[in-house]
Amino acid sequence: MPKLFVSEIQPQMQVDSAFRIADRQLRANRQGNLYLLMQLQDRTGIISGMRWNADEKLAERFTKGSYVQVQGASQLHNGILQLIVNQINLVDEKTLDPADFDSGNRVDVEQLWTKLGELIATISNETVRKIAESFYNDPAIAKSFCLAPAGIKTHHAYPGGLLEHVVSLMGLADRVSSHYSVLNRDLMLAGAMLHDIGKLEELLFEGELSYSDAGQLLGHLVQGVQMLDSKVRELSVSGFVVDQALVLRLQHIIVSHHGYLEHGSPKVPMTVEALAFHYLDEMDAKLNAALALVESDRTRDAWTTYNPTLGRKILKP
Repeated sequence: MPKLFVSEIQPQMQVDSAFRIADRQLRANRQGNLYLLMQLQDRTGIISGMRWNADEKLAERFTKGSYVQVQGASQLHNGILQLIVNQINLVDEKTLDPADFDSGNRVDVEQLWTKLGELIATISNETVRKIAESFYNDPAIAKSFCLAPAGIKTHHAYPGGLLEHVVSLMGLADRVSSHYSVLNRDLMLAGAMLHDIGKLEELLFEGELSYSDAGQLLGHLVQGVQMLDSKVRELSVSGFVVDQALVLRLQHIIVSHHGYLEHGSPKVPMTVEALAFHYLDEMDAKLNAALALVESDRTRDAWTTYNPTLGRKILKP
């Protein structure tokens, strides 16, 4: 049977196709009855699937990362497309085409990595440039940077997404710094490169996307500062005299880039660079999420379905 992709599913369709379980949880409804909530994935996207009348035995059988044949019906619930699963069976991965489930070719990683190196080379302050280069020239970090998404669901949630996000932000930081001369361009570019560097340790992304234990307990803002401190210590041990005042301002960009305490930042932006960068980061993330919503929307309406992360519908271009 031909593969039906997530992007092809419309409301009120009968679905019979293979998917990979990106996540699954056993939950209880208001009456206390258990159901299995799954995130069903292929290379075109993710759709939620509900299997009613579930139990722990069923949840243990259909684990995260397994491939399944799903039969069910699609419906819109609060503006979001989902599947009501009637039948679900495990599928041997060897019988499937890996290209149907691999989203790894979404970005040109080699081109982006080269562009990142070119942007780092334009940083004039030696301390800031040396710090950026210490990350860029680290083979383990380079490998992870080219694989990592920027997130699991919200934005740039695909292999290479973090690198795409960072290079985009560095380009924006360059332009905004030329417009507002008060901004320190070097800090803006390095801040853009390093603001999410902690996601290399927060996320597990070489298999199914998930969070590491340290990522759950600390989060990428704290982990990013730890990684920066480690590189600064290495530079100091090598004999390089680090400008600690600039390191402090870089640390502040990392810990404050979410912008608000209620959004997870332990500090709000309190330098002009941190304030400007927060808004650039917010813009790049939200536009990526909006464009992905437009791309994945399967309705024939002029508007997308309501997106709870963005808190709105989007008028399609």
